[in-house]
Amino acid sequence: MNNWLDEINWNADGLVPAIAQDHQSGRVLMLAWMNREALALSAAEQRAVYWSRSRGKLWRKGEESGHVQKLHAIRLDCDADAIILTVEQLGGIACHTGRASCFYRVFENGAWSTVDAVLKDPHAIYSTGHSHD
Repeated sequence: MNNWLDEINWNADGLVPAIAQDHQSGRVLMLAWMNREALALSAAEQRAVYWSRSRGKLWRKGEESGHVQKLHAIRLDCDADAIILTVEQLGGIACHTGRASCFYRVFENGAWSTVDAVLKDPHAIYSTGHSHD
């Protein structure tokens, strides 16, 4: 039987980009990376599990912040080299800066403008000072 993970075109590092999208609003929350184990665990646990390139280990979104992403669906694009996770973002905060989305800057008049407010101070979210959870 063909393993569904074998149908993905993993990059040279064995990773695939994964976009987290709010299942109700459709807003793009963040982009992260997954390896085979992260994707398999996401499907099994029905929550987003990513591969942290900076820390070189699995990262269960929300393990430190409590901002878990409950999985609604996993979609694979036509080239099988990108994934969208439709999720319910617990706490309404996806970004380590305390914002709803990591995409909080907009290019306007030749510069990046911050357009989304911080919903919760990152220092109140993270006890150990990680850059993200």
